[in-house]
This record gives sequence, C-alpha cells and structure tokens, in this order.
Amino acid sequence: MIAEEKGLLRGTRTKVVRGRMPEALVTRAKQRAGVKSDTDLLELALANLAVADDYPDWLLSQRGTVSQDLDLEF
Repeated sequence: MIAEEKGLLRGTRTKVVRGRMPEALVTRAKQRAGVKSDTDLLELALANLAVADDYPDWLLSQRGTVSQDLDLEF
C-alpha cells in the first residue's frame, strides 16, 4: 500500500475520528474494501485520500494550453 510505503501508517494510534454514517453506505464500503471493522474502513479511506493521484485533474486543466499551430507530426 502506498500510504504504508510513505510511512503514513506508522506511529501510535492516538487520533480519534468519528462520524455518523448511513448504515447502507458503511456496509457497501466494507464489502467493496474487504474489511470488517469500522477502524479498518476509516484507515483505508483516509489512506486513499492521503495518497490520491491528482494526475487526471491536472491533465484536464491542461486542455487548450498547447497552441493549435504546433506541428505534432513525426
């Protein structure tokens, strides 16, 4: 897991994160993630957010930045 490689899962677990969620959302997320505990689900979700790839957004933001006059033929 990328978050593990970056050291984001190391250290003591002292931070408490809580929230009320619809049961169907939590159940479906646990099934898709293959986890059983709320803690594992939250850790997985936070890890995915922490290491998210911003490339698609960057790529879309570049639309129209290359001159149409640029010759791209090889």
